Amino acid sequence: MKSATEVLSIDHLTVALSGRTVLRDVSFSLSPGEFCALIGTNGSGKTTLLKTILGLVRPQSGTIRIATAADRDAASRIGYVPQKISLDPSLPLRARDVVSLGMDGGRLGLPLPSRERRERVDRMLDAVGATGFAERRVGDLSGGQQQRVLIAHALIRRPSLLLLDEPLANLDIRSVAEIVVLLRRLATEYDTAILLSAHDMNPLLPVMDRIVYLANCCAAAGKPEEVVRTEVLSRLYGYHIDVVRVHGRVVVIAAGAPDEIHAAIAKDPIHTAEIP
Repeated sequence: MKSATEVLSIDHLTVALSGRTVLRDVSFSLSPGEFCALIGTNGSGKTTLLKTILGLVRPQSGTIRIATAADRDAASRIGYVPQKISLDPSLPLRARDVVSLGMDGGRLGLPLPSRERRERVDRMLDAVGATGFAERRVGDLSGGQQQRVLIAHALIRRPSLLLLDEPLANLDIRSVAEIVVLLRRLATEYDTAILLSAHDMNPLLPVMDRIVYLANCCAAAGKPEEVVRTEVLSRLYGYHIDVVRVHGRVVVIAAGAPDEIHAAIAKDPIHTAEIP
């Protein structure tokens, strides 16, 4: 029986693109305030899953249910930070302007300035640690600063669910750690469920509540200690996987994989992870 408090509930979801099955029989759920990592290599279906949740891709079968808290309207159910946003330094938009535009998702025309609007933007900038660069052009900001602005843009309407597609890609180690800690705090403070896709689970394991691990078109979902296990990942991949602990880290080794899988693993940091 499904919990009445679930923000996102996915049941037996199958998605095909151009006649090829990308996701098969995927099921998991998220509750308010939960932080969940969506882990998988390139081509494993992470972005397809996020787009399906957003309604941009129609599933072949299965259901997706997104609940709305009583004090939030239907339009603000989902916040989204897409992958690979390029912000031109010459773009005449300040960080403040980008955050403010997040308030107008379903509206046409230019917003009218108001004291209430400015105060709301100020609070959101402060919440993500972006007050110090609020007046700078967004294209001039560092990758980590831009991510803070985009998170604020997505959160300003207080969504029940926040989806982030590879937000840690191309950030330096310090920025990755800061963004992860920020998202963990925001999930708790705003009671927002977060689903974040990534290749590398290392920075996420200390703070995540749940993990959805995609491979071979399928998913294993649950608590990190339940999913990142030899028997679970071997079943998911369809061949033997070793999960070993070395100096406080967990290394995932595809011992029985075909040669092409070994080659892919050598290029992908997903297969090294730390479990608290």
